[in-house]
Amino acid sequence: MKAALLTTPGIANLAITDMAEPEPGPGEVKVRIRASSLNYRDLITVEGGYGSKQKQDGLIPLSDGAGEVVAVGAGVTGFGPGDRVTPIFFTDWQGGEPTAQGMAKALGGSAQGCAAEFACFPAHGLVRTPAYLSDAEAASTVCAGLTAWQAVVEQGRIRPGDWVLTQGTGGVSIFALQFAKAMGARVIATTSSDAKAAKLRELGADQVLNYRDITDWGKAAKSLTGGAGVDLVVEVGGAGTLGQSLRAVRIGGTIAMIGVLAGQKSEINMGFVLMTNSRIQGITVGSREMHMAMYKAMEAHDIHPVISDTYPLAEIRDAMAHQQAGRHFGKVALEI
Repeated sequence: MKAALLTTPGIANLAITDMAEPEPGPGEVKVRIRASSLNYRDLITVEGGYGSKQKQDGLIPLSDGAGEVVAVGAGVTGFGPGDRVTPIFFTDWQGGEPTAQGMAKALGGSAQGCAAEFACFPAHGLVRTPAYLSDAEAASTVCAGLTAWQAVVEQGRIRPGDWVLTQGTGGVSIFALQFAKAMGARVIATTSSDAKAAKLRELGADQVLNYRDITDWGKAAKSLTGGAGVDLVVEVGGAGTLGQSLRAVRIGGTIAMIGVLAGQKSEINMGFVLMTNSRIQGITVGSREMHMAMYKAMEAHDIHPVISDTYPLAEIRDAMAHQQAGRHFGKVALEI
């Protein structure tokens, strides 16, 4: 089979390699991967940013995948050849609160990923793909989709009429916008591009702030709510944007801390945290139980992931460079 293999950190070191097809052991399912997609987390992984928390002996990257079952190992009864399936990000996190054991195996990091024609997964690490989604769309949900779902629904507990602030136009932020609108919320989105602002409005954003024109966008977002502040900030920037998020959030509101696009370290005015009684909640994807709940909601609301660009597996390095340059809107997909 063909697979993207990384033996030395760096995008330039990713190589399409001929490898032996894996065969399923007891309790495992062999899947013909048809599509994958890219996340910012994959860029960090390929550059070696997760250190000892990722495989060191030759990594097949990418957490996202979708395809169909071709064989099952002994003891597997829930899946059969031909079933369309999507693997979950943390193969052992079935439900409930996160634990070290449940989060120990992460696809495309501490476990082999989906940038390959075939892969084997434990049966408990798969969910059925909704019939209305393409493989590329289903693959897009594995990391970015479920991260946004946990932020907006599981932790944010968004209700109709609530205000949600999203940042930028990457995969998590676009999913968060879609999920928030499905829950009946009002969304303020930020971007640096007028062209992307128009696309955000097409997806349902009630207000869009260009953060290059409005540098104090946290204060501006709060004013758009009548001065009360937003109920939830989907924080993908990290340390570099957290100060603005604290200006935007309402008293008792939540900041779902997801990404580090704008940096990992910064001085924070703790007065804003204390005065707003806000909750800063770390978010790292989610469980199988959450994934299935997300799929039920997506199907009920006919939510389709937004994919702006598609590359073949052979061009994975070009796809990653495109993602790294920030030219995408939503997700960058790979056909396998």
